[in-house]
Amino acid sequence: MEKVTKEVSLPDNAFRPLKDGEEYEPLMKPTQTYREVTPWSVTWGILMAIIFSAATAYLGLKVGQVFEAAIPITIIAVGVSGATHRKDPLGENIIIQSIGACSGMIVAGAIFTLPALYILQNKYPELTVNFMQVFFSSLLGGVLGILFLIPFRKYFVKDMHGKYPFPEATASTQVLISGERSGSQAKPLLVAGIIGGLYDFAVAAFGAWNENFHYALLRGRKYGCR
Repeated sequence: MEKVTKEVSLPDNAFRPLKDGEEYEPLMKPTQTYREVTPWSVTWGILMAIIFSAATAYLGLKVGQVFEAAIPITIIAVGVSGATHRKDPLGENIIIQSIGACSGMIVAGAIFTLPALYILQNKYPELTVNFMQVFFSSLLGGVLGILFLIPFRKYFVKDMHGKYPFPEATASTQVLISGERSGSQAKPLLVAGIIGGLYDFAVAAFGAWNENFHYALLRGRKYGCR
């Protein structure tokens, strides 16, 4: 097995179109062997998918909007691999991010459809919805998404290299690279995530303080009220 050489930065042409005759050399070279699909990465990926699927479903049903989980999952993966001192974790972190980030897309397709089905049931009582139908339709949607990804990957990733910004993928890539540089690069991300989580927990669980600003006093002063 060829020894993997750790890189600390992306090539200069990573985010721009390639010139004529120019080749892009990816950070993970095809000639080298990396740890990617391992029990560690699969377990953490499934765990992230479960957690963020629940969060996406709750937020989507609550406010009608979902969030992309790729960036927070990437931050968690880098933080956990740094805290456990995993050696060369880039490949494993990519797998964790790939498995976990699929959760939001599938859940979004389900939660925006299920309420419509139940609303239709009020008007058409003969319309029935059961768990297995919803499960297999979501499963089929995920499988079709993976099948369509295979032919489109070469076009969007290789043929159109640098022509589309892909802001979320760019941010996730930079987080993954920061985890490869050293543990100190990932520590601020992990600390910031912990602080943000504690803040939300204190507000939501204990009502420590009110997040809403009130402008009644300012409005009263503006209109001459005492």
